[in-house]
Amino acid sequence: MTSENQAPNDGVMNIGQIMDFLPHRYPFLLIDRVVEFERAKRIVAIKNVTINEPFFNGHFPDYPIMPGVLVVEAMAQAGCILLLKEVADREQKLVVFTGIELAKFRRPITPGDQLRLEVNVLSFRPRQGRMEGKAFVDGKLACEATLTCAVVPRQRRSEPASATKVEQPAAEQAEAVTAE
Repeated sequence: MTSENQAPNDGVMNIGQIMDFLPHRYPFLLIDRVVEFERAKRIVAIKNVTINEPFFNGHFPDYPIMPGVLVVEAMAQAGCILLLKEVADREQKLVVFTGIELAKFRRPITPGDQLRLEVNVLSFRPRQGRMEGKAFVDGKLACEATLTCAVVPRQRRSEPASATKVEQPAAEQAEAVTAE
């Protein structure tokens, strides 16, 4: 990726460039490639669905189907790339869901399918956005939803006080009490 973490001029992004934009990592990174990118307007991304996806172990063992919520998440991740491109200090920001509307699941997505994720910006302000996402398999609509999101500061959660406090073993505590 370029030094400014920007999509190349042709709009195509590989997995390394995608990882520069998104904080998600395996097994939750659900975008493999960006094939079209129109700044502040539209993005088209690809997700190759394989039998090795961890969710197929339990959804469903004899009839593997990609969970619909993960299809929506994949659309959201594509939208995240599209919106973060417009944020000057994107390294310090996260894009988080604030709503999912009008979600419809038209057909099951199974191992071997290639999802084509098309996301269009409906509106975007510096702190919030609204997008229309559609997922296609073999040119047929599999899922669609309207997604809303917020751009928030990326902050690491501080560790709870109990996690940083060093506990003495019980035997040492007993010695400390008797030594007084």
